[in-house]
Amino acid sequence: MRVFTVNDHHVQDALSLPHALPANGYVWIACSRTFFKSEQHQIQQTLQILTGHHLLDLHMSDLLNGQLPSRFDLTSYYDVLVFRRLAASSSNEREASNTPPGLKIKGKLSGPPALRRVDTSPIGFAIFDNVLLTVHPDDCAIREAYAARLMAASNHGQRAVSAEPPTTAALEVSDERSTGARGIPVSPADMMLRMVSQVVDVYLDLRRDLTRQLDHWQAELINPDTRFNNWSALLEARLSLHHLDEICEDQRSAMQDWLESLNTWAPPTASALIKEHEILKVRSRDVLEHIDRVVHHVRRLEQSIETAVQIHFNAQSNRTNETMRTLTSITAIFLPLNLIAAVFGMNFEVIPLLHNSAGFWWTIGSMLLIALTLAWLFWRKRYLARSGR
Repeated sequence: MRVFTVNDHHVQDALSLPHALPANGYVWIACSRTFFKSEQHQIQQTLQILTGHHLLDLHMSDLLNGQLPSRFDLTSYYDVLVFRRLAASSSNEREASNTPPGLKIKGKLSGPPALRRVDTSPIGFAIFDNVLLTVHPDDCAIREAYAARLMAASNHGQRAVSAEPPTTAALEVSDERSTGARGIPVSPADMMLRMVSQVVDVYLDLRRDLTRQLDHWQAELINPDTRFNNWSALLEARLSLHHLDEICEDQRSAMQDWLESLNTWAPPTASALIKEHEILKVRSRDVLEHIDRVVHHVRRLEQSIETAVQIHFNAQSNRTNETMRTLTSITAIFLPLNLIAAVFGMNFEVIPLLHNSAGFWWTIGSMLLIALTLAWLFWRKRYLARSGR
């Protein structure tokens, strides 16, 4: 578990659960799913002290569930968002007790390595006015990466403040940076959106490896000189992409529900709150746009695999047709020769050229001439020519 207190754009890494809210700030409580399960009573007490409310039992079950799809729910005091990540997982990030469906698949799967590395464990967010509670998979890289980014932004802000006296212009620049992409979030909702955006962007970083591996399969499918027999892995890859498409659709639906809930908030009166509210809307739409990019890329990969399979079978059919055409042409060339041999093999007493000393050579010459003429004719009609690659 890690606890961070944010106060006036200053972030402090606390060693234990706080007993009071910071002045003009909020608290981020980030814990693993295992810790949250074992210490849920203590966390509920901390939420009661800090916010005056605790999580409902249904929402506690949602945050503990390692197989829950992406979804959004709200109450009068807090919002709950469950968002399935698309992260490059390692063996130590696998939760043996809660193996979610989809791309988090067993080691015997022979699909592309990029798909096998994609982990879709859910991350839970409970967003209060001044508290953000996040429940991550064990050893979640998203939590550690964002915590490091948050502390780096805080240290950068402290150095900037200590270097120069805080003039009005400097305060305005500091405020702009704090609401920027690399600054310190101004609210729990803003921090939640930044982490969700980082979760989606992780898949965008995996697109190159995934596309390269699937392009390799497509090249094998299209190449007529190779015998592609890894059909089970191809089927598993298609199923994995289909699951990934479903996960992205759930993510998009959850973010749309969050954006609709955001639009129902009471309009703020202070200029700073108005700006913060607009920033939340912009970030929400940006996350939706990133999810749409992921969905578009996944569907394009599915379509590319299906197209490659169709091209493969068309190429095999064309290759079979060429083989049958060549064999048919060769058979047609030897058919007159078999007819001549059958005629001279008849049991008649009198057959022209049978007792002639030059009859054998006349027959061989005629058969050779017929064969060459038919071969030349079939070559001109491209019956014996191979199709260009």
